[in-house]
Amino acid sequence: SQYCVIWANSTFLLWNGKRILDICLRATPLTIITCFREHHAKQNERKEVQERRRREAIAAATCLTEALVDHLNVGVAQAYVNQRKLDHEVKTLQVQASQFSKQTAQWISMVEGFNQALKEIGDVENWARSIEMDMRTIATALEYVHKGQLTSASS
Repeated sequence: SQYCVIWANSTFLLWNGKRILDICLRATPLTIITCFREHHAKQNERKEVQERRRREAIAAATCLTEALVDHLNVGVAQAYVNQRKLDHEVKTLQVQASQFSKQTAQWISMVEGFNQALKEIGDVENWARSIEMDMRTIATALEYVHKGQLTSASS
């Protein structure tokens, strides 16, 4: 156990943390000095142990902090890589969407042109039917006139 020597009223008191023992004038100065040195040595030893433990705790905390930071940095680095990939994908998608939009506009233009051509063909077909009907009417009229002339010449 640990003791501390106290000088009080011409009596040395030895304190071990629980009780005080009188060491009257019987205690020799050498015993008191030895007790004081032992106490001082044990105190220094405890300070060294405490300092060593403090350094170990600081080292452990530093290692833990570095491990946590490294772990977080890995996540942050992965998030950064993923973000760059997403940015690249977005740019690629924008380019492709723009190209698709242009191609779609070209297709729409072609379909409209084709539709217009079909309308024109329909118009030409109607025109041709109209001409054909007119020609048949004229042919019938000419036939009628020609038959009328033939009958008047034979009579």
